[in-house]
Amino acid sequence: MIIAILLYFVLFFGIGFILNMLLRSTWTMAVLYPIVIMFMVSTNGFFSYISSPAASFGSLWESLVNLAAADIVILFAGMVGAVLSGIAIRMLRVRGYQMF
Repeated sequence: MIIAILLYFVLFFGIGFILNMLLRSTWTMAVLYPIVIMFMVSTNGFFSYISSPAASFGSLWESLVNLAAADIVILFAGMVGAVLSGIAIRMLRVRGYQMF
């Protein structure tokens, strides 16, 4: 579990840092993270949220409620990594690194 927590933290920090740097925004991954998690947890496809949203979001809610405590901690570590990537980009910009 500790390895999974570190993996999700580093993975989403790295992805968030690169996306924030390339797109020249600060909170891109922090905004996209819930959408990524939605597709990781749910068994529904993308178009099912368009064709039958009530059933799809109901199924998503059930999947989220039925997550184990370990899964929630691991997913929370990913969110912390995504938020910290935005903070790191902001700190670099404040300190004068214009390429970020």
